[in-house]
Amino acid sequence: MPGFFSPPSWVFQRLTLPQWQALASVFCSDQETKMKLLPPTLLAALLLAASAASHAQPHQHHAGAPAAANPVAQAYQQANDRMHADMSITFTGDADVDFMRGMIPHHQGAIDMAKVALQYGKDPEVRKLAQEVIAAQEEEIQRMRKWLAARGK
Repeated sequence: MPGFFSPPSWVFQRLTLPQWQALASVFCSDQETKMKLLPPTLLAALLLAASAASHAQPHQHHAGAPAAANPVAQAYQQANDRMHADMSITFTGDADVDFMRGMIPHHQGAIDMAKVALQYGKDPEVRKLAQEVIAAQEEEIQRMRKWLAARGK
């Protein structure tokens, strides 16, 4: 359908059954008429709101032992949680500033996860890549901070 909003696949993967049921209730009776009347932007907002609510919940879909029972999983979960919390910035509307401010915690998350790989991992190739990630991401974080500081941000 031309002009119809097509959300990314991750939107559908993150919705829980109750969220799908709530979303479906919008279309439960006389679906064809409601689909014609429901603006694509409202549909997009509903999908994104449901996705955001799902994303705010702890990730329960990963295989393996619960984080509390496994020090590796716990370390990765802590790094992941910290990264996502730190990436929750207030967007200014300046694409350059927002990119730099959002990428710093993203890169720090990569560093933190690489450190977990170095602490617990045994594969030489993974350990080498983790060291390279740390070096590259630290350099890029310094570059982004310098860019922001030069602009008083």
